Amino acid sequence: MKKLALHWKIIIGMVLGIIWALVSSLMGWSQFTINWIDPFGTIFINLLKLIAVPLVLFSIISGVANIGDPKSLGRMGGKTLGIYLITTIMAISLGLVLVNVFKPGELIDEQSRIDNRISYEIWAASEGHVIKDGINYLQDPAFFERAQEISELSKSELKEAAVADKMETVKDRKDSTPLQPLVDIVPSNFFHSLSNNGLMLQIIFFAIFFGVCLLFIPSNSSQPVLNLVNGINDVFLKMVDIVMQGAPFFVFALLAGVVSKMAGDDIGKVVEIFKGLSWYSLTVLLGLLLMIFVIYPLILKLFVKQIPYTGFFKSMSPAQTLAFSTSSSAATLPVTMECVEENLGVNKKISSFVLPIGATVNMDGTSMYQAVAVIFLAQMHMIDLTLGQQVTVVLTATLASIGSAAVPSAGLVMLIIVLSSVGLNPAWIAIIFPVDRILDMFRTVVNVTGDATVCSIIADGENMLDYKEHENPTETFDLDS
Repeated sequence: MKKLALHWKIIIGMVLGIIWALVSSLMGWSQFTINWIDPFGTIFINLLKLIAVPLVLFSIISGVANIGDPKSLGRMGGKTLGIYLITTIMAISLGLVLVNVFKPGELIDEQSRIDNRISYEIWAASEGHVIKDGINYLQDPAFFERAQEISELSKSELKEAAVADKMETVKDRKDSTPLQPLVDIVPSNFFHSLSNNGLMLQIIFFAIFFGVCLLFIPSNSSQPVLNLVNGINDVFLKMVDIVMQGAPFFVFALLAGVVSKMAGDDIGKVVEIFKGLSWYSLTVLLGLLLMIFVIYPLILKLFVKQIPYTGFFKSMSPAQTLAFSTSSSAATLPVTMECVEENLGVNKKISSFVLPIGATVNMDGTSMYQAVAVIFLAQMHMIDLTLGQQVTVVLTATLASIGSAAVPSAGLVMLIIVLSSVGLNPAWIAIIFPVDRILDMFRTVVNVTGDATVCSIIADGENMLDYKEHENPTETFDLDS
């Protein structure tokens, strides 16, 4: 087992967790699983939540501040960041369109979704969150009766949950203005924002503002701060690494607990969960493939005439293959740079500037997956997010992508931030955990392909692109080196 790669250990943990949930459902052991195994899954979620906020804060400050002297960036720097931002918004928007058209979360059994909704309302009341769509199903006698059957709460506690959000909702509606979402992004007390996962946009705003200001002060003043930020960022990345070493065991407990809570002793509900996961996976996969084979080539063709469709994919296939196998944009970066320079003919001055920034801030695949995942989980729990709330998802996913480390499964940590931003339970990431690894491999291919596309566009705009058709471009690469 020690020789197995971590992702294989995690997959084994997932499979064993699902098998245990099925067996405990058949044998009537679900309560034992919830009491004695699920708490370790909760510890795992708490550890990820513990790391997520400071990781986003210091990653974004580091990413922005390490761009360099803003005066020397000039036109090329602005174009690079602008195009990366546009492709990220396009990817998220495509994901939202697909998930709203196919509605994978609504393709599971209605009774399972009702039970999920009841669990959500009880959780929201216990955490002090307002029900997102403004509808409290626990006020319906039929739902209340069902809640008594599936919940361990007393009748009086359920009645409290049924009215918990009324006053806060009325207050929110009274105080809101058309520009309230913009007002809410700017914090009045940064330390208050740090203590509340639901205020993540305020933390991201502060991080970007802080990072930009570091660029405008003398290096003798900014460098010590930047060294501290980079050092702290490295510590939190190491914390993620250490937590992920225990992930196989934690994932086993997490999946066993989540499936047992959702299914109880009814094995039919387990089948429904994985039916929904299948539709979710297909929706994400369709979006990722459209980005790779349709959206990026169209953008490239629009700005760069000399690189043909097949020539681009022949040139980038070594980097795409490595990205798929490692699930890491950072690990793939050297091969990506070689493919772009040797096969696409991009000048090294461009590639050495654009690609490292892309590995940090351009996470199109990750951002799309986060948007689809949030809406899918909301649909699963009968939560109808408004257009405004979905725009919040777009904004948070776009900005959080800056803070996503270019390492495997980093997007999963960032998904906690996006879920919290729209008042949904971050523990729901356990539901999509079984299919995360394979989708992560495709997401990384999207990220690397997007980096190469933007790099080619910038190079062509700066007259630093000299593409020549290669018969066998992959032969110049040794992926084992």
